[in-house]
Amino acid sequence: MKPEKKRQLRIKRHRRLRFKVIGRADRPRLTVFKSLKHFYAQLIDDETGATLASASTLDKDLRSKRSKLHPSVDSCMEVADLLCERAEGKGIKQVVFDHGGFGYKGRIKAFAERARKKGLTF
Repeated sequence: MKPEKKRQLRIKRHRRLRFKVIGRADRPRLTVFKSLKHFYAQLIDDETGATLASASTLDKDLRSKRSKLHPSVDSCMEVADLLCERAEGKGIKQVVFDHGGFGYKGRIKAFAERARKKGLTF
């Protein structure tokens, strides 16, 4: 399958998911995105359209730890740790998980499990 076709199918899945998953101030949406080189996560309040907290493999806190070009499961777990730390600072305990049309496996699953372990409730 061509890469552009795969991308279009992922976007289609994400649109279907977004009809059901809505983030609010008391329970924001935890959205993730993965590329070939990086992993990103955000806490979003959809009512105001504001990003409450974010973390990625590009953060200065994680950049020095990252030795590979491609994000591994370990680096995604570190992103989860950093995001949970920032969410705790804002008083966020409950979230709605939006996996962005990606399959719930590999890096996405590892991120979600680590976030649950660190105290976020899905």
